[in-house]
Amino acid sequence: MKRETRSIKKRIYTRDQFENMRVLFAEKMAHDTALQKNALKVLVKADQYNWIHQTNWFGEPILQFPQDMFAVQEIIYNTRPDYIVEIGVAWGGSLLFYSTIMEAIGGKKIIGVDIFIPEDLRKRIFSHGAISKRITLITGSSLEETTVKRIRSIIGKSKKVMVVLDSNHTHEHVLRELKLYSPLVGKGYYLVCGDTIIEDIPVQKHRPRPWGPGNNPKTALREFCAGNKNFKIDKHIENKLLFTCNPEGYLVRSKK
Repeated sequence: MKRETRSIKKRIYTRDQFENMRVLFAEKMAHDTALQKNALKVLVKADQYNWIHQTNWFGEPILQFPQDMFAVQEIIYNTRPDYIVEIGVAWGGSLLFYSTIMEAIGGKKIIGVDIFIPEDLRKRIFSHGAISKRITLITGSSLEETTVKRIRSIIGKSKKVMVVLDSNHTHEHVLRELKLYSPLVGKGYYLVCGDTIIEDIPVQKHRPRPWGPGNNPKTALREFCAGNKNFKIDKHIENKLLFTCNPEGYLVRSKK
């Protein structure tokens, strides 16, 4: 029996061609209404099992989807901020994630702010050598003048600042954070508004919160953007994210 041999022709793309192809497919995926609806159904169903809580970094939980964290690392790599300010520390996994990237590419400080940071969590966060040395923790409300002053004293006059808002998710709280922290972000740098997905999903009966549809980060973000033309949504980032907690939440400062 003869063994038939067939030549397989493989198209070789240049990097530019590959990038253009990725952008095209991401745009098509973003406009696939049926796919987007199905993805949201999966997200809502899986949230009943706290799917978002299942990822760790350096042993500490990250309360974000891995796809969102990859989007953030892409932003950090491309923009090279000197400082990242995260409002809402939780278990500290995301702080360690940011610091790991900054250790590889350069940068100065990761500043984490929360009203409660347990001592045992502090010990774990500061137990990772060079990764930990980049991290500064501030205990206090993100809305307190003393908190903002301390952050400003750390970053000085630098505008190479990225801000991630992920604390209290009520409309009024997030709107005040947006107004307080957006001036820290320089042109070309990002402000990420977390958990805007709350507007798009049913009330979370399994995890009662004082926010929900009509009162959440997305409603605050839309009000903020209506009165502030210095920021725009980065659709290139958003189009790639089939599963995301932050739809419309990746803002880049486009004006000084």
